[in-house]
Parts: sequence; C-alpha cells; structure tokens
Amino acid sequence: MGWIYLLLGGLFEIGWPVGMKLAQTTGARFLFLAAAVISMALSGYFLYMVQRTIPIGTAYVVWTGIGAIGTLLIGIFFFHDSAGLWRMLSALLIIVGIIGLKLAS
Repeated sequence: MGWIYLLLGGLFEIGWPVGMKLAQTTGARFLFLAAAVISMALSGYFLYMVQRTIPIGTAYVVWTGIGAIGTLLIGIFFFHDSAGLWRMLSALLIIVGIIGLKLAS
C-alpha cells in the first residue's frame, strides 16, 4: 500500500506547480491557487503516510522525482517548454535513479 500512497503523493506533487502556473496565466487565479494549496496538502499527507512502510530517503527521492518529471512533461506538452537533448537526458537520469531506488528497497 505504501507504494500506491507514494504514487498518489507524487501525482499531487505535480498538481501544485501546475496550479501556480495556471494561476499566473488565466483569469481564475483564486481557483488555481486554491487547487495548488489543496494539492500541496494532499501530497504532503501521502508522503507522511508512506513513511510508515518505506524508508524516508527512498520515499522522498521517489516523491520529488515523480513531481519533477511529471511537471517537466506537463511543461513540455502544455506550456511549450523546451524539450532539448540535455533536459531529456537529465530527466532520464532521474527516472533511472528512481527505478534503482525501487529495486534496492
């Protein structure tokens, strides 16, 4: 169950920077800021729950990694951020590290 909570926490970790970005670029500022705060709280709650069964170091790296890669991909696909070679290679290294931690735990 810990890995499911970790995945959920990572997905909510994507939600708060996206909510802040949307608050800057749309007219519904308060709505997106509220969504960002709720997403931040849920992300933190799931990380709290995960620490009961998964070592904190592993949990934190996976949690932030999911958030970082997910936010990077949303930025590329929806906000036209750069998808340069070095950015993609760096993201791949994060993914490899996350997989390595999962296999090692």
